[in-house]
Amino acid sequence: MHELKVWPACFAAVEDGRKAFDVRLNDRDYQIGDALVLREYEPETEQYSGRSVERWVSYLLQGGSFGLEPGWCVLGLAEHPPLPQGVSDTRLW
Repeated sequence: MHELKVWPACFAAVEDGRKAFDVRLNDRDYQIGDALVLREYEPETEQYSGRSVERWVSYLLQGGSFGLEPGWCVLGLAEHPPLPQGVSDTRLW
């Protein structure tokens, strides 16, 4: 699990579903299926608001292509954890 700071405008967009991705320095070796705890952080006051959301990495685009600098990545964010291998019916999950 990764705990990450997210600025208020981005936090609100992730929370309400408008932002299903995040661009990050890939200093944590992110992998598909990783759990993320996104904690709202106010950079001006350097304080956490106390609000957080949980998301899972559903897609990972590594830097070095599509104009993304090497060492950076785009994380696709899912609201639910990935299904276990071999399970395709969510009624079984």
